[in-house]
Amino acid sequence: MTAAELLLTLASGGLIGLVLGLVGGGGSILAVPLLVHVVGVGSPHAAIGTAAVAVATNALVGLAGPARAGRVKWRCAAVFAGAGIVGAAVGAAAGQAVDGDRLLLLFGLLMIGVGLAMLRRRRGADAPDVRLTRDSAGVLLPRLVPIGLGVGLAAGFFGIGGGFLIVPGLVAATAMPLTIAVGTSLVVVAVLGATTATSYALAGLVDWPLVALLIAGGAAGSAAGLAIGRRLAARKRLLERLFAAVVVAVGLYVAVAA
Repeated sequence: MTAAELLLTLASGGLIGLVLGLVGGGGSILAVPLLVHVVGVGSPHAAIGTAAVAVATNALVGLAGPARAGRVKWRCAAVFAGAGIVGAAVGAAAGQAVDGDRLLLLFGLLMIGVGLAMLRRRRGADAPDVRLTRDSAGVLLPRLVPIGLGVGLAAGFFGIGGGFLIVPGLVAATAMPLTIAVGTSLVVVAVLGATTATSYALAGLVDWPLVALLIAGGAAGSAAGLAIGRRLAARKRLLERLFAAVVVAVGLYVAVAA
């Protein structure tokens, strides 16, 4: 690895972490385009596998705060993630079988859709004390399982954390508040990312030195993002809209360049 590649990878990880710190999610969707078009990873499949490892690791690190604050619904996360594992395993296998250029085209289209969805104002929910118990299982399980399966398929196929899909999925299935859904989603992101990463690693499609650099850069970027985010808390919605516009623009570039 040349010095330029090392610096570009650290900078890419830093940018992903910065976005996560500023807007609280979505940064991982930039990982694959950055690895392919900035760092210069030749194989889209290797970029997806490498990104998946970094995404899972970052989610585990980020989970500590919400867990300490009691903003994680562990039983709901376990069911959602359990269904998602099946979907992620199938999605990862399917993604590896798709031509690399076509995969990038689909990824670009996904980014455009995600960016447009992020421009919509997110709403909270009305069930802050939602719990998965014997009494509520009959209502929650039929919602959590199919949504988790579908999110897992997308996360595995594209090698993304899927937080932008998991959060609204959890809210739709359980009516939990957005802040609780964000914390709970990190459990699912870590599990789905690990499932996707394992599939790609077994196929030899993970660049481990790049993983280490992405995580190191991401840690520094996340710390900076959190510090800046605290100062710009009143403009958080503006930051989210700007990031959504960036995601759409990058998606258009990836789709056209594929």
